[in-house]
Amino acid sequence: MQLTDTGESRVNGYLFVLERSLKTFLPGDVVRDAVREIESHLRERIAAAGAAPNEREVLEKILAELGPPLRVAQAYSAERTIDEAVATGRFVPMIRAIWHLAVSTVAGFFAAIGLMFGYLVGVGSIAVAVIKPFFPENAGIQFVHGVPVGFAAQFPVKPGIDLRGGYWVIPLALAFGLAVLVATHRAGRRYLAWWRERRLS
Repeated sequence: MQLTDTGESRVNGYLFVLERSLKTFLPGDVVRDAVREIESHLRERIAAAGAAPNEREVLEKILAELGPPLRVAQAYSAERTIDEAVATGRFVPMIRAIWHLAVSTVAGFFAAIGLMFGYLVGVGSIAVAVIKPFFPENAGIQFVHGVPVGFAAQFPVKPGIDLRGGYWVIPLALAFGLAVLVATHRAGRRYLAWWRERRLS
């Protein structure tokens, strides 16, 4: 189908809103590539429609099937971010990908909570190792009613809390914290890879 000036204006308006929407999720150079890719797909759909007596009706049907610009931008940015996170395993893309899923899916929301908990436990354990040399009485293994519950640092130490351990706590807390961070990061990457495979299938 060959578009008239009115049809071209409608397509260009859609692409303009799409580009503005993509800029809220992706860097500028990626946005340009994304718009070109989506425009190419849109033009192919229009060309495949053939001659039609009602251009507006056919064009609106194609745009409706493609989806509102904001939703297309969200889906495209999520796909790009998840692909980058799975491929590289870098921390920032991982966080962006998990955030996308957390705000758009229920499963992603709970996965984000679990991963955030893992990262906080890992960072907290490493923080105890860093604090221990400077405040030896305020950092160590936390015991509640004689039961160890984890590494902790408190200022001041609360009643009923027993912080034990000498400087040997430092390598222990470091090793535990790093192990938790690595395990959490791998779990996040595996979750994203599983989500991508499920979406593709």
